Amino acid sequence: MSTSPNLAKARVTLAENLRVRRASKGLSQERLAELAGFHRTYVSQIERCSTNVSLENLQKVADVLEVEVWQLLKPEQ
Repeated sequence: MSTSPNLAKARVTLAENLRVRRASKGLSQERLAELAGFHRTYVSQIERCSTNVSLENLQKVADVLEVEVWQLLKPEQ
C-alpha cells in the first residue's frame, strides 16, 4: 500500500514541528521520549517520518511540549 501525498506531507509537517518545538524546549529526543513514556528511539522515528503515530501518542507528545495537537500538525505559512 503506497502512502498518499497528503499523508506524506502530514508526516513531514509533524516531524518538522516536533523537531522545532522540542529544540525550543531544550529537550533531546531521548528526554522527550522519557517524559512521554516512549522507548528512547520513538521520537527519532517520528522525526524521520519512519513510523505512524497514534492519536494517543501524539497527545502525549503535545502534553510534554505544552501545545495542542493541532499545532503539531499545522503547516508553516
